[in-house]
Amino acid sequence: MRVRFEGVSKHFGSHAALRDVSLDVEPGECLVLLGPSGCGKTTMLRLLAGLERPDAGRIWIGDRVVNDVEPAQRDIAMVFQNYALYPHFTVAENIAFPLRARGGLAAEEIDRRVRAAAARVALQTLLDRRPAQLSGGQQQRVALARAIVRNPSVYLMDEPLSNLDAQLRLQTRTELKRLHKELGTTMVYVTHDQG
Repeated sequence: MRVRFEGVSKHFGSHAALRDVSLDVEPGECLVLLGPSGCGKTTMLRLLAGLERPDAGRIWIGDRVVNDVEPAQRDIAMVFQNYALYPHFTVAENIAFPLRARGGLAAEEIDRRVRAAAARVALQTLLDRRPAQLSGGQQQRVALARAIVRNPSVYLMDEPLSNLDAQLRLQTRTELKRLHKELGTTMVYVTHDQG
């Protein structure tokens, strides 16, 4: 799905987080936004996700301007820096959460999708565990599987590897590249890590 910013600006009080930003992400492309903290990378993701509204300009997902479209209606999945897992849910329940919240799928279909997403990120043997029983890398893979299970039009990744050690960060970055190639879905990836 194509993503486009046309002259987008966003201010927080007197601070300009974004000033007249225009960019185009082609369908299936992975755009990496690299820069130091405070330069507007996460603001761009939040605008694209619908968690913030632009002060000026237009944001497109596909052929639709989404400035006034609610986050749930944008067909995006976001992976956060802190994983945002539910501690009282198992791995399987965490992965299934967006499907159950949206409704409309039979339990068997949810189970099939959860197992398929878990297999993509090598979590098949951990489905009955809770987040506290997982390493940081495993928790990150749960967050990725939860995004994958939705099969969205666009993935938004906000510093998803920053809480991992250097070796695991390198390994997970390689996994993300493989996943992007396999899925062929548009991805916007924010990082300050030039590694």
